[in-house]
Amino acid sequence: MSFVVLFRNRHRPGMDEAAYEKAFEQMYAIVSEMDGFISIEGFTGEDGSELALVRFDSDEAIEAWKSQPDHVRTQQRGRDEFYSSYDITVAEVTRAYSWSAPVAEVAAGRTG
Repeated sequence: MSFVVLFRNRHRPGMDEAAYEKAFEQMYAIVSEMDGFISIEGFTGEDGSELALVRFDSDEAIEAWKSQPDHVRTQQRGRDEFYSSYDITVAEVTRAYSWSAPVAEVAAGRTG
């Protein structure tokens, strides 16, 4: 069993992109060393919104990340400097499926 955090956000107009990237890199360095962190993937919507899909192995790991002191400070910085809005959804994964084409088919340009 695992858990996902969906973090959807919109940037403030004129936000300091370099500062945002640096803050992200710092937070990633911390979370990637924490027990229970599995992965993070990022997506950008056509409307400019961003979605981070973060996987953890337990709700306790999510709570530990949420309350990690550097992360708490960066959360406030995000509200003050980076985001015009955000929403967070935490969900328990009850099922997960995946499929990949055989490597030979992908290399030959054939899938499906």
